[in-house]
Parts: sequence; structure tokens; C-alpha cells
Amino acid sequence: MVQASLATKTQSFGLVREEIEHTIGQAEQSLERFQENRESGEDLQNCVDYLNQLRGIFSLVELRGGALLCQEAVSLSNEVPVGATDDKNNLLTALNNAIFTLRRYVEYYQRQQTDRPELLLPVINEIREARHDSPYPDSCFFETSLAASPDFCADLSLPPLETVDDNDMEIHARRFRLMYQVGLLGLIRNENMTTSRRLLARAARGLSRLCQGEALSSLWCLVTIVTDVMEEKQLPAEKNRKRLFMKIERYARELVQVGRVAMGKTAPHSVFRELVYILYRSGSQKREVTRILDAYQVAPAAFTEERMLEHRRHLYGPGADVLRSFSDAINEELKELKDRLDIVERGIDPDTTELNTIAESLERVGNSLLILDLHQLSTLAREEAGKLRGWQEKGTLPSEAELYSVADAVLNIEEAAQHLASHGVTAETDQLAQKVRRNDQSVYVQEALIVLGDEASSALTLAKQAITAFLESDFDKLHLANVPVTLRSIEGGMKLLDDEAAASVIARLTTCIETQLLNAQQPPNSKVLEALADAITSLEYYIEGLGVNENRNPELLRLAETSLQDVGI
Repeated sequence: MVQASLATKTQSFGLVREEIEHTIGQAEQSLERFQENRESGEDLQNCVDYLNQLRGIFSLVELRGGALLCQEAVSLSNEVPVGATDDKNNLLTALNNAIFTLRRYVEYYQRQQTDRPELLLPVINEIREARHDSPYPDSCFFETSLAASPDFCADLSLPPLETVDDNDMEIHARRFRLMYQVGLLGLIRNENMTTSRRLLARAARGLSRLCQGEALSSLWCLVTIVTDVMEEKQLPAEKNRKRLFMKIERYARELVQVGRVAMGKTAPHSVFRELVYILYRSGSQKREVTRILDAYQVAPAAFTEERMLEHRRHLYGPGADVLRSFSDAINEELKELKDRLDIVERGIDPDTTELNTIAESLERVGNSLLILDLHQLSTLAREEAGKLRGWQEKGTLPSEAELYSVADAVLNIEEAAQHLASHGVTAETDQLAQKVRRNDQSVYVQEALIVLGDEASSALTLAKQAITAFLESDFDKLHLANVPVTLRSIEGGMKLLDDEAAASVIARLTTCIETQLLNAQQPPNSKVLEALADAITSLEYYIEGLGVNENRNPELLRLAETSLQDVGI
């Protein structure tokens, strides 16, 4: 029955395909004429009429995405006045993009013979935002009622938190909220995504434990599962997803501001729907995911998020094959360029004419990037080329620091070329021009960072194992004997590398272990153990960034400090 329906829809589309393509062409021409002469109300009205005609055709052949995109484009067109001034350019840009995408989607449907309206959601929401309307959620084409009420906490191991009084409860709530905020900030900025997702998951798990047995625990258990799956499948954080997790943050805020009363509330149905939709699209086969989807009688999406993003890359911008070829060509040019830079850096060939050759290569790369409207990257390449020509004209070789600046630019462009092949042309691609690297440090310092990072990670792992053994052995302090010495060694390493902030946090962690575990007469309470666990985890995430081209995240150190401060350290 389903196959017959699809065959009928495809056949119907085949009958009107030429008319659709012709009408899209008419809409494009009308809009183009209006942009050339913005007093031509007739051309603007013709564009609206053609879009309305397209909406009717798409509705007739049951292509929901095309019909909705046309509907939104018509609404946007009505916002454009005759005689539109430059302040309306954003509306015209969004309208141009909508018509261009319609043409690409018709080509896509002709190849795939499957309607995927979710592919059009980014451009539909771009139109809505251009006219200051709220965007549709990711789940707007998710046709499930979600009438069931499964126990989201059933498959999670959630030992309850000991909260003797409201003060204890507030301390835990503040720490978990801060952890959530640090993870959310990274998610919003697209920075340290792995660490950000882990922090969100850990914070949600902590809040689940804090609210255990209360209505709000259901939300935090589901957030725990979703963020774990996002990390498992390396799911990105698009605009809607960032908005969702920002909305969820208010429930952590209320726990801090209102206290236990806030635990009796829960999130609206729309929030749960968006979270379940992430699980539905994820492709995860985790037991807890399967159980939740089964409870709603929803089969996991065959068209997973990974596939959906791949299809979107094909739909928007140049084709994937074109971008891969472009990326390969850029990388080949950069490979030769880096070899020449290496020769200059080593002083093998001190002839300044080599600088001119490198400058020419960078200019070619810059011009190529400009074709894809990657203006920041193009400007970066041409600015560095200008510097090289300046040194060549003066007959002087650049200093080590100046060479590092050129190398930074080349590495950023190289990373952008790889991003092009995997993600297509996006704003994030162009923003890689601004990425700050640490190549101003000597190669020896960078190697030291890598070695120290490995040693520090091992030291923190040993500290966790020692604390676990201490607890399991009925508080035998012999297990902790070497922990302070180990931690002080990496504290000293941090000082050598001028990372006083990290050294200070490690010193406080050492003090906490000595005063609260080694020298204490009584067994530690759960509050101390929770704070220690959070502090060590925050330090682990911070240290993971050592020796790689990621900016260190001081918020992780602040999170560790807050955890230790909660127990008086």
C-alpha cells in the first residue's frame, strides 16, 4: 500500500515537473527584475503569484516541504514593500535563497523520489527569522503524539544525593547548574564540543539525582540520556538544539532560586517532544533509547541524523563532489606551500625570492576561497601574502614569530578546506580564519604540553582509582599515600608552563584530599566525595585540551574551584 502510494506520488510529480521548473524560473526572473528596479510593484506581485502557484502544485502532489517553503516565501514577499530600501536587503536575500533551494529540492526529489521535508527546515526557519517570526522546532514534521509517560530514569544508575537541609540542596544545585552552564556555553560557541556534551550529561545526571522521586527528575533523566547519545553519535548543535538546551537551563536556575518547590514542576510537552525527537533521529541502539521509543510505539528513524545532514550538504550550496575536488586542490597547493615555508624556517635556502613564490601561492588560494564567498579566509590568505611580499621587497627574512603567524594562517586555511569537504560552505567554515593557535610557543613547549597532558591525565586517573580503593577498603588510608605527591608533581609542571590558574586548582585539590580524607578522623561524607569527583572531572576535561589546538577553557577551572569551595577548600 505504501509503495503504491509512493509510486502514485512520483507519477503525479512527473506529470507536473516541467511546469514546476518553468514556474520557479518565472519567479526567479520576476524577483531579479524587481531587485534591479525596486519601484516595479508588478514584478514583485508576479513573484508572489508564481510562489502561490507553486504552493498549489506542491500541495497537489503532496510534497509537504515544498508547499510549506512556498507558503513561508509568500509571507516573506508580503513584507517587502515596493521601493524597498537597503534595510530590506536581508528579506530579499532570504527570498532569493528560498527560490534557489526550491529548485535544488525539485532536483533532489527527482533523484531520490522521496519527500524529506525536514531537509528544508533550515531555509524555512531562515525565512521566518528574517521576518521576526519564531522558528519551527526540529520535530515539526515528527508525526507522533507521544501520549505515553515512560519512566525515563528506569535504566539509569542514580544513587540518591544526601541533602541534610535546604543549604546542602542549594550547594548541589548551584554546582550542577554551573556545570550545565559551562557545557551549554561551549555548545553555543561550538567550542570543545566533546567536553561540552560530557559536562551537560554529567550536570543532568547530578540534577536527576538531586530531584530523585520528584516530578522534575523525569526531565533531567531524559536530558542525561539525550546528551549521552549526542556524545556517542557526535551529534552537532544546530540553532534549534542550542535554543532547546538554553530553555532547559531555566529549570536548573529555578532549583537554585526557588529551592525544593521547583522540583514539583516539570517541563512542557514540547520540550519532551524535542528531546525524544533527538533520540528518534540519533541512530543509537542503546537499551534506554530503544525502551523509550518502544514506549511511544515509535520505530527508530531509518533516515538518521547522520544521513539527514549528509543529504542537506548535497541540497545546499555546491555539490559534495565539487567541494571535495575544491578541497583536494586547495590542500595540494597548501602542501607545496608548507614545504617551502619549512625550507625558509630552517634557513636551508635564505634567498628572499622564495618568499615571493609563497606569496603567489597564498594569493591563488585566497582568490579560490573568494569564489565560495569565504571572505574572511580569503582576506587572511591575501594579508599574509602581502606581508611576505613586503619582506621580499626589503630583502629581509621574517623572524620566527612572523613565520609562525604565516604558519597559523596556512593551518587555518587547511582546516577550513577539510571542513568544506565534510560540512559544505557554512559560516563556521569562514570563521576558522579567526581561530587562534598556540604556535607562538616553541616546538619544545608544545611537546612539553603534550607530555604533561598525558602525565596529568594519568595522575588524575590514579587519584580516582586510589579514592575508589580507599572507599571500598573501609577507608584504608594507605591507598591514598602517594596521591598528594603525584598531584604536586603535575602542579609543578603547570607552573613551569606558566599555567598558574591550573596549578592553583591542583594545589587546592591536593589540600582537599589531605585534609578531608588523609588527615580526617572521621570517614568523609557524601558531600565531600561528590565535590571531589566533580573537581577531578573538571580538571580532566581541562587537561585534555593541553597540547592540542584548542583554546584552554578557564570555565572548567572555575567549575573545579566552585566544587572545592563548596566543601570549604
